[in-house]
Amino acid sequence: MASNGSDRRPLIGVTTYLEDARYGPWNTHSAILPRVYLDAVERAGGIPVLLPQVGTGQAEIASRIDGLVLSGGADVDPARYGQQAHPRTRNTRPERDAFEVGLLAEAKAERLPVFAVCRGLQLLNVVYGGTLVQHLPDELGHDEHLPTPGMFGTQIVNTLADSAVRAIVGTEIEVRCHHHQAVAEIGAGLRATAWSANGVIEAVEPIDDTGPYLLGVQWHPEEDATDKRLFAALVAAAQERMGEQ
Repeated sequence: MASNGSDRRPLIGVTTYLEDARYGPWNTHSAILPRVYLDAVERAGGIPVLLPQVGTGQAEIASRIDGLVLSGGADVDPARYGQQAHPRTRNTRPERDAFEVGLLAEAKAERLPVFAVCRGLQLLNVVYGGTLVQHLPDELGHDEHLPTPGMFGTQIVNTLADSAVRAIVGTEIEVRCHHHQAVAEIGAGLRATAWSANGVIEAVEPIDDTGPYLLGVQWHPEEDATDKRLFAALVAAAQERMGEQ
């Protein structure tokens, strides 16, 4: 278990990508993550720790951190929810899926607070037995949730009364988004607690709120440097857990 200490800032693990990256004279396979995630954790009062999907050390990782962020990234492999890949489901990362599924299991065993962002929410739903819409434009008739590569769209999201996400961000919030997939069937034990105007599920959380902190959002709160509320809620849950140990 991570050591206790009232003056210690929580260590917040953030999952990374393993991708080819170029920096300086190098072009090599690298563990990478947009810095905005790290800044968001720091602003919220935590210490960010990068978690690349290497090896099988999920149990040791979960025993040493105080909270977990499942970051965004590539599409979840449809085989994990019993579907064939849509033509627009590309660049899946089965190794990352497997690592993060194992990490989630260990986080649950350690009762770690978990905050899942975009792909993280989708993986969370799949782990709980849910499915995904593989290409939203097929259902919506537009691509407002993924307007162009490398750019974020915006959506107005409304939250459910008596939900954790409403307690954190209020009734309505304008968000930044970049995704072409979304939750379809909700996983067992989860409930949808926020939606965009076009009906896309934007947040999920446990039906039973007596367990460890768990929240997933479809949007990218790390991209808003002026609003630290969602990351602050994770850090607060991590601090509370530290105080109980």
